Amino acid sequence: MDERRAVTVRITGKVQGVWYRGWTVEQARRRGLDGWVRNLSDGSVEAVFAGPAPDVDAMLDACWQGPPSAMVINVKVLETEDTGVTGFDQRPSA
Repeated sequence: MDERRAVTVRITGKVQGVWYRGWTVEQARRRGLDGWVRNLSDGSVEAVFAGPAPDVDAMLDACWQGPPSAMVINVKVLETEDTGVTGFDQRPSA
């Protein structure tokens, strides 16, 4: 079994108003990841991904692309504690 990894991610660029959150939910669920995604008031998107390390790594790579209308400038990754949340959801903006 692969080692489990959890990260908090902040994505900046043109990532709001381009379906980035919905795309993130689809991609994370497809990979079987746990966590959530939300818009932040500064125009960035924040997400928590938890799951097998290779799947989290693949999701982080995908975050650099995003949906077709997105223009990602940066993906900042911080290792975080796995909270044990199951499923992947979109949360209200913060």
